[in-house]
Amino acid sequence: MTNVRGKKVLVTAGPTHEPIDPVRFIGNRSTGKMGYEICTCLEQNGANVTLVTGPTTIPLPTGVTIREVQTAQEMYEECMSCFDNMDIIILAAAVADYTPKVVSDIKIKKKEGEFSLALVRTKDIAKELGLIKKANQLLIGFALETNDELQNAKSKREKKNFDFIVLNSLQNKGTCFGTDRNQVVIIDKDKELYFEQKSKKQVAQDIISHIETLL
Repeated sequence: MTNVRGKKVLVTAGPTHEPIDPVRFIGNRSTGKMGYEICTCLEQNGANVTLVTGPTTIPLPTGVTIREVQTAQEMYEECMSCFDNMDIIILAAAVADYTPKVVSDIKIKKKEGEFSLALVRTKDIAKELGLIKKANQLLIGFALETNDELQNAKSKREKKNFDFIVLNSLQNKGTCFGTDRNQVVIIDKDKELYFEQKSKKQVAQDIISHIETLL
């Protein structure tokens, strides 16, 4: 891997936490492991990496510029602030699609009966970046699906203007959240590349190898 040497790369990773009150939030099960492995592999091959990461409990990768965020809005702002200077953008974060409309300043107390929480859409980071992507930039996305995996991932690639998308499925046992293994399909404009289950470090190498074929 030499084509990424000297390239400026933006990677997003981890979940976002959308606050409900001072002690509760809406989140997801992303650990950031896949994105962090991508950062490490890029850095080891000479890329200049900026990581925008949501809250995780795993060690941060070394040798890269770190920008830590909590919410989808904060991740959007960080991505937009540095996007123009990047050669490659890899969106591996699991960004919340919705956030509470109103955030309470104090802890919400338990009451009798049901409790309703109004949600509003967050900024679609992938879509926004896809709209302003320049011809000399590569934009790579991820899709985690539970059904109609290939069809949904292909549709997402087209809608977000990704150069390619990395599909992983919750149907693949022993992969995805909280594990060190993954099994992916890389989907670009005219083909699908299927990979066997392997370590996330090896998956990161496969992803970067495919990036290099497009440089």
